[in-house]
Amino acid sequence: MPDIKPDTMTETGRAPGVTSAPRGADHANARPGVAKAPRQRRHRGHTGEALLALAMTTPAVVLLLVFFVVPVALMFGLAFTNARLISPRPAEFTGTENFTMLFGDSLFWASLRNTAYFAVVVVPVQAGLALVLAMLVNAKVRGRNFFRTVYFIPVVTSMVVVSLLWRFIYEPDGLLNQLISTVSFGAWEGTDWLNNPSTAMPAIMIMSIWQAVGFHMVIWLAGLQTIPGDLYEAAALDGASGWRLFRNVTWPSLLQTRTFVLITITIAAFSLFTQISVMTQGGPLDSTTTVVFMAVRTGYEQHATGYAAAVSLVFFVIVLTISLVQRFLTRERA
Repeated sequence: MPDIKPDTMTETGRAPGVTSAPRGADHANARPGVAKAPRQRRHRGHTGEALLALAMTTPAVVLLLVFFVVPVALMFGLAFTNARLISPRPAEFTGTENFTMLFGDSLFWASLRNTAYFAVVVVPVQAGLALVLAMLVNAKVRGRNFFRTVYFIPVVTSMVVVSLLWRFIYEPDGLLNQLISTVSFGAWEGTDWLNNPSTAMPAIMIMSIWQAVGFHMVIWLAGLQTIPGDLYEAAALDGASGWRLFRNVTWPSLLQTRTFVLITITIAAFSLFTQISVMTQGGPLDSTTTVVFMAVRTGYEQHATGYAAAVSLVFFVIVLTISLVQRFLTRERA
């Protein structure tokens, strides 16, 4: 091997033309496949996570497809046909005939007015009462867990059971009239609440608010407990208390919560059905008939599936529009 003189060495300490192997090459050459093992394990790990996620989401996706996507698609299709629930004749495409009949149907407009009346009263009253209850049970007082439980019990009770109980309360000789007679010392005997067109819908409103207010109380309570205590302390140092504290600290901090509460109450109010079906069957004189009750009765009792689908489609568009408007009005402004 020829001698290499020091003056011919490069700055890196190597002779000219002599190159070094890449860093770690000796180790990789000595043990082939070692560098690829971690990558393969990571790939198998990602595959396992993907399969687990797919297995966990599949039941929810199947339920969503079966009970939402498929019914909505059928509704859109049947709304333009003369399909009947039980008929030897196949369904035929009729275009917009169902919608023409619907917009000329006085019962549809009466049902829409009743639904709007129910929603306009129930949404603000239920949301406001739920917020008041949430603020009361959020206070640091003894027994607040007891009151939280008491307010929430009607929510976990079946709506059918609640409707039956309140129907007995509203009977002419029911608990409510007996209480009124006792308190007024017999001066007023009450009325037949569910068979009086002027009192039937307000009676259902009161029962509906009583049953559902506990659920939205919990939602408000969750929102109240996310407000930092530092905001209240800073506001108190500035002299804020009572109404000013609520208006300047509590209410602005509940923006996302009140959006959720208002939208959910509105959707529930417009989908009023169970109370009507159990307590009044749409009477008296269609004073409690709602759009959902009309659609169900038209489809299952009168077997006019196509017409019922048209009712549902129009109502779906109305509720969607109202929800979008609510979302726009309650959005967080920059």
